[in-house]
Amino acid sequence: MDGYLYYPGCTLKTKASDYEESAMAVMDALGKPLVEMDDWYCCGAVQSLTTDDLMHQLAPIRTMCCAQEQGENELVTLCDMCYNVLKQANKRIKDDPDDLETINEFQDEDPDYLGDVEVYHLFEILTEMKDEIKKKVVKDLSSLKIAPYYGCMLLRPTEIAVDDTEDPKIMEELLELTGAVVIDNPKRTECCGSYHTVNRGDIVEKRVKEIVGRAVEDGADMIVLSCPLCQFNLEYHQRVTDFDVPVLYLTELLAIAFGLEVGLKKHKIDPINKLKEKDILE
Repeated sequence: MDGYLYYPGCTLKTKASDYEESAMAVMDALGKPLVEMDDWYCCGAVQSLTTDDLMHQLAPIRTMCCAQEQGENELVTLCDMCYNVLKQANKRIKDDPDDLETINEFQDEDPDYLGDVEVYHLFEILTEMKDEIKKKVVKDLSSLKIAPYYGCMLLRPTEIAVDDTEDPKIMEELLELTGAVVIDNPKRTECCGSYHTVNRGDIVEKRVKEIVGRAVEDGADMIVLSCPLCQFNLEYHQRVTDFDVPVLYLTELLAIAFGLEVGLKKHKIDPINKLKEKDILE
C-alpha cells in the first residue's frame, strides 16, 4: 500500500467529517493517502480498565483482525479517543497471551488475531514527514497566533502516549512548520470535561472558561487540537462565555497552509472571518 490503512471510527463520519476531509486532503497532498479500511467496528468509545472485563476489548480487537485480513500491519487513527482505545486494547492483548487466546476462542467464526498490527495516531505519521510538510506550505500563516491543545487521550496513560505526558511538543513542532506563531499553552494537557458534557455541563463550562480563557489571555487567535470531543466541548460551551475563539483541527490548519479548500463547514464558531482578518483567506 502506497499510503496508510485508516480507521475512521464513528464520529469522523458524522460530527467531525471536516477532520476526516482535511486529513485525507493533506495526506493526499503529501503523497501518502489515507485508505479507509474495507471493514471496521466502533472502538467502544471508552477503554475498559477492569482486568476481568475482557469482552469490552472485543470490538477494538475485531478491528485489528480486519486490518490483518487486508494484509496490513499498520493502522492509522485520527480521533484521539479511538487511538486511545485501540492502542490500549491492542497492548493488553499483546502483553497477555491468555487474553489473546480467550478473544480468539470467542471469535469462533473469524480468523485468529495474531497480534501483529501496530496502531498509530496521525500525528506520529506527520512527524516523520516534516520535510515534506514544509515544502507544501504555500500560505503565510505568520499573522496567526495558535494555542495547541492536547487534552487527555493522546498522552494518558504513559504507555501509549504519542509524546511526553507532562511536556509534549509533537503538535507544536507540526504547527511551527506552517509559519504560525505557536503559544506556550500551560493548559494544553488539561481535561476539557469529556463526557460530562452529557449530564454535567456545568463541569465542562468551568473547564472551558479556564482553558479558553487562558488562550485568550495569551493572545491566541485560535485553538488547534485533534480530538472531536474536545473540539465540541471547547467550541460549544463558549456560548456561556464572552469568548469567540475558533477551535480547529490541526489538519484543517495544515490544509489551509497547503492552499487546499477543505473543511471549515461545521464549526459553531466560524473561523473564516478570523482567517480573512489575518489576510490568510480572501
